[in-house]
Amino acid sequence: MPTRPNLSDIARQLGVSVATVSNALSGKGRVSRELGEAIRNKAEELGYIPSVAGRALSTGRSNVLGLVLADINQPLFPQFALNIEEAAGELGLGVLIGNSRGDPEEQERAIRRLIERGADGIIVVPRYGTRVTGHRWPIAVIDSPSSPDNTISADHFGGGVAIGRHLRELGHDRVVVVGLYSGSHVQTDRLAGIKAAFDGQELPTIWIQDLERERGPNCPLGLVDFVKEGATAFACVSDLHALRAVTELQHAGLAVPGDVSVTGFDDLGWASVVAPAITTMRMDMKRIARLAIKHILSQLDDSKFEAPDLAELADGVPMELIIRQSSGPAPRTRSSTDQAAVPVRSE
Repeated sequence: MPTRPNLSDIARQLGVSVATVSNALSGKGRVSRELGEAIRNKAEELGYIPSVAGRALSTGRSNVLGLVLADINQPLFPQFALNIEEAAGELGLGVLIGNSRGDPEEQERAIRRLIERGADGIIVVPRYGTRVTGHRWPIAVIDSPSSPDNTISADHFGGGVAIGRHLRELGHDRVVVVGLYSGSHVQTDRLAGIKAAFDGQELPTIWIQDLERERGPNCPLGLVDFVKEGATAFACVSDLHALRAVTELQHAGLAVPGDVSVTGFDDLGWASVVAPAITTMRMDMKRIARLAIKHILSQLDDSKFEAPDLAELADGVPMELIIRQSSGPAPRTRSSTDQAAVPVRSE
C-alpha cells in the first residue's frame, strides 16, 4: 500500500528542516517567499495532504463540524446537508454526517459519536417532537422558533401566513390543511400561520399520521369528501403531502387547479417539474446554514466570528412564496387576477 507523503518527505527532498516546512505550509514563522513557494510546490507535487489529526493536536481544533439529520432518506434533509457542507467548505471546514433515521435514541447516539470523533461543534436538524439538551458542547439546532431548543430556523409561521394570504386573495375561503404529525413544531407553526391568514378561523385539518394509524399506511386522505362539502383548496405543510394530495385529487377526476388548488412547503427539487408544478414556500437554507455555523464558531472563542444576533432573528429567517401552477382562483371567482401582496417569485 502506498504511504502518505508527510512533512519529512518534503523536507528531505528540499534539504531543509521539518520545522521550516511546517512553518511555510502553516504560514507561521519566518520563511522567505522563494523558499515558501518552493515548499508549497513540492508539497503539491508529492500530493501532500495536511493531517487533520495532527493539526488538532497542535491547535485543539479539528476544523470539522458534525451534522445530525432526522432522516436522510427524506428529500428535505439532503438539501440541508448540501447547504451546510457548502457553507462550511467556504470557511475551510469539513462536515461529518450522522443520520438518526427518525429514532430519538439514535439521534442522541449520533451526537455523541460525532463528539467522540472530535467534531468542534454539532448542527442538529432534529426529529420532530424531540429535545436536544444536556450536551456540554457547541451545538446549533435548526428546528422552528416555537421549539425551546431552536437556535436558528426559517420563519415557519410567517411562511404559513404568506401561503394562507395567497390562497385567500385567490378567493379561497374553504381551505383544508394537510399535515403529517401534530407534535412537530415546524408543522404546527406553519398551520398556525395559515390560520392567522384566515383571521384565526378553525380550518379543517388532516393529520396523516393519525389516519395511517387507524387505516394503515398510504391510506386515502378522503380529500374528495372535503371537496364535496365545499373545500376549494388544500394547504399542505410539505411538498410531499402536496404531491400526495394532487395525486389523490387527480385520480378522483378533479382538475388541479381548475377544480381545487393545492399548495406545499419547502420547494423540494422536483416541485417545479411535476404536473402541475407545486406552489410552495422556499426556505433560505444558505443563510440558515451560515448562521448556524457562525453560532458554533462564536462558541469556540474564534475572534474572527462574532455571534449572530439570534434575538434579532427570534422569529426565524423569512421564507419566499413561489407561485406555480397548482394554485389558482377559487372556482366561483375564476375571473380574479389578484396575487399575494408579499414579495414572491413566479416560476
